[in-house]
Amino acid sequence: MLRAQYERHGKPEEVIKAVELERPSLKPDEVLIKVLAAPINPSDLLTLSGEYGRLPPLPAFAGNEGVGEIDACGSGVDKLKAGQRVLLPSGCGSWSSHVPAKAEAVLPLPAEGDVRQLAMLTVNPPAALLMLREFVDLKAGDWVLQSAANSGVGLYLVQLAKLRGLRTVNIVRRQEAADIVQQEGGDVVLLDGPDLAERVAKAVDKAPIRLAIDPIGGEVIGRLATCLADGGILVNYGRMGDEPCQIDPSLLIFHDIQVRGFWLDQWFRQAGKEQRDAVLKELIGLIASGKLKGRVGDTFPVSRIKDAVEAAGKGERNGKVMVVAD
Repeated sequence: MLRAQYERHGKPEEVIKAVELERPSLKPDEVLIKVLAAPINPSDLLTLSGEYGRLPPLPAFAGNEGVGEIDACGSGVDKLKAGQRVLLPSGCGSWSSHVPAKAEAVLPLPAEGDVRQLAMLTVNPPAALLMLREFVDLKAGDWVLQSAANSGVGLYLVQLAKLRGLRTVNIVRRQEAADIVQQEGGDVVLLDGPDLAERVAKAVDKAPIRLAIDPIGGEVIGRLATCLADGGILVNYGRMGDEPCQIDPSLLIFHDIQVRGFWLDQWFRQAGKEQRDAVLKELIGLIASGKLKGRVGDTFPVSRIKDAVEAAGKGERNGKVMVVAD
């Protein structure tokens, strides 16, 4: 079997490689999963470069999410069977042809639903869902503001907001991205710029906006802060701009704007299994039924993992780069 492995941190496409391994002998409580599809996320690339918030000991297998089917079961496994579709355990090294796992860590999936859509289940959709409901008690008709709206999280947020009856103001940096967000149902789509607050206020007819979501930082997050109502909450979940957050202190002092951070990895570690499974099962239902979807871009077999990682690191992609079965 082939697995994507790295022994040091550095430029992702330089440190990652496909290694051939013998199929493991399974313990009684283990299963071997044939990987069908596994996305490459920005957090994966940050892990390879050594810049992510939590790093596994080296050497390590790469890839944090995906979907597969049971290939073989250990002697003590009775709730899973060969050929059954399952969600791969988080952080299992999913850029592989096969992955061994504890049976209790595997979540069964319905037979229906697009495999590649389900493969993107455990990173971007829960991040979007949780940020919409963990920070502000939003009601149908309320507005939510976000930057990088054409990102993976951003497009899921647009869809999830619409399912909840919320309206979105979506900020992007180029017209091609604006077109994508509009196609996915964004209510208001605006190009970023110094007069953002005035244009946002006009677009929502001066309705109060109590929640803004940003993965960029830098000056962008400061412009979002100027759009919020007094007491509004600004959630940052990324560092795409690679610059410190720049916010006018007067917004914090005189307008009680609150800045919060969100890290999905931490939420999953702190939440109980019942809470984690409830979030995932809710999303599984939406994805399997076609109500929630992400954009899939180029696909590569594990043997071409260097090409896959290089493609994922480029900007302006047409969708999520994915490692798929041969």
